[in-house]
Amino acid sequence: MSAAKLGAGAPEPQFDLTGSEETYCDVLVVGCGVAGLYAALNLPSNLSIEMICKDDVASCDSMLAQGGICVQRDDDDYQPWYDDTMRAGHFENRPASVDIMIRESRALIDDLMALGVEFDRTPAGELDYTREGAHSRPRILHRADLTGAEITTKLLAAVRQRTNINISEYTTARDLLVAEDGSCAGVFAVDGSGEPLLIHAHDVILATGGIGGQYPRTTNFRSLTGDGCRICARAGVRLENMDYVQIHPTSLWTPEAGRAFLISESCRGEGAILLNAAGERFTDELQPRDVVSEAIWHQMDLDQLPYVRLSFENVPKDVILSHFANIYRRCLQEGYDITREPIPVAPAQHYLMGGIWTDEEGHTTMNHLYAAGETSCNGVHGRNRLASNSLLESMVFARRAALDIAANWDGRKCQQLMTSGAERSLA
Repeated sequence: MSAAKLGAGAPEPQFDLTGSEETYCDVLVVGCGVAGLYAALNLPSNLSIEMICKDDVASCDSMLAQGGICVQRDDDDYQPWYDDTMRAGHFENRPASVDIMIRESRALIDDLMALGVEFDRTPAGELDYTREGAHSRPRILHRADLTGAEITTKLLAAVRQRTNINISEYTTARDLLVAEDGSCAGVFAVDGSGEPLLIHAHDVILATGGIGGQYPRTTNFRSLTGDGCRICARAGVRLENMDYVQIHPTSLWTPEAGRAFLISESCRGEGAILLNAAGERFTDELQPRDVVSEAIWHQMDLDQLPYVRLSFENVPKDVILSHFANIYRRCLQEGYDITREPIPVAPAQHYLMGGIWTDEEGHTTMNHLYAAGETSCNGVHGRNRLASNSLLESMVFARRAALDIAANWDGRKCQQLMTSGAERSLA
């Protein structure tokens, strides 16, 4: 067994690690959303790659993304998009990270389409761009209102074709394995039967998603409880801006408990407006998300209601039935026909802008440990994320992490890991 210890220096008390199953791989990816999947696809095909996810592969927030994914349309769009992102983030963004995301966006979109991802097109066959809040111009590609599902499903299909990648569902990362030199050597996990598992790896990429499961009202799956951030905190890995939590202005309000259904910001980008109890418009719907959420909360206080209303009266019916077909069907299930009446909406926790600190290549402050996606904080979003930057940012920096692993690969370490007879150290 390898000489490694758990990140906090001791195992979780409810588990006896004696005789735990041990597995070995070159790279372990924790999380099967777009960040984890795209990282795996960009790793060399001669490496053994293990992927684990806490729930089933479909229960990741990437599947829920509705609005779309940003892309730089042309050279003239660089500065406006950069300015929009910085302004939405209250200029607390890292400029270099924003620059990377924008400049690498077109190549990433081309790669997604090569993998079979389909985006909506105009009648002339050109890519159809829409606009959302705080964007100065249309630059968002979409697949109706199921863009995240379209991308995630196609990435998952590509991953399943790779014989060097294995996915284990219902497997939860509980701690990091730390080598004697202080670098990451894998993960301590628990499988679906509650059995402990030690997964040894040369490199680990954490792509565990956000923290919404900790909130009473969230658009996230309940299984997303900040696991990556928590195990990094236990191991002394740097976190950043954990209080930078985005509230989405418009989720469908219902009196029942459970995950809040997101009403995409692209609805407002296509003309939907917010109304108070008197049926009057009370704010500019295309301001940044934090500003619109504050306006809604203020109006809810004035109206003494737990919601305001979103009206689609200015959105053509054919756009509703095509671009927003999933939202239309879900609202019908709740008793609302958005082609005829406004719907009740309220803010809900949506996204974590902070997380595990990373540099531009996905490195954390622990050697051989990377992070990507919502669990990471590379500085793109600043204090407040610009709409539809998340899918793009997740994949751009996941790819950079994968390429960094490939460029610095030293197979000798993993071979030593698998053949070492040293006792595992549990401090």
